[in-house]
Amino acid sequence: MTTATIVHTDQEIQTDVLAELRWDHSVQANEIGVAVKNGVVTLTGTVDTYVKKWRAEEAAHRVSGVVAVANDITVRTSAIGERTDSDIAAAAVYALKWNASVPSEKIQVTVDKGWVTLKGEVEWQYQRDEAERAVRPLWGAKGVINLIGVKPHASPTDLKKKIEDALVRSATVDANNITVEVQGSKAILKGKVRSWAEKQEAERTAWLAPGITSVDNQIKISFF
Repeated sequence: MTTATIVHTDQEIQTDVLAELRWDHSVQANEIGVAVKNGVVTLTGTVDTYVKKWRAEEAAHRVSGVVAVANDITVRTSAIGERTDSDIAAAAVYALKWNASVPSEKIQVTVDKGWVTLKGEVEWQYQRDEAERAVRPLWGAKGVINLIGVKPHASPTDLKKKIEDALVRSATVDANNITVEVQGSKAILKGKVRSWAEKQEAERTAWLAPGITSVDNQIKISFF
């Protein structure tokens, strides 16, 4: 039995993206323009915070049929509430220190014309993600460039074992049907599972290993 693939027209995708933007209350849909060509969504307009720009992009990615998003939204703060680069940098350092998931002493902050650049080296991917998440909402920030590297203290062999052990512990994943390879900081998952949710859980588990910077999920869904 084969499952028919649903093909969405550009007009349908545009309508759905606009509806998703209206659904997300953190985004003001009337500030954002949406164009679609061959499944690629281009977002335009002007917003007053980087968070709105980022949330609009996330909303577009959630829509079925979207193959890529070009985010051309401009962040422009009002002159009254505009902050200097020094103010934004100080706020970023403060935000990183107050996030318990982030080793703030290992991260350097640079701000240039409202753009926040993060550099440094951490052991876990979630620490890299949390650092960006911490500075994203800062008032006056026009964007975040995350150059933080992830470098594990464990060898690829140790990482492979950690991921395999984590899969065995998972109540929602049948580890017997999954194989794990680690190449440098990249985890490759292969095998068969019974559902999309199980495939996603296996990938989430691999991402939690210290030092993993990418996961190639080649697991296939099969009813065995």
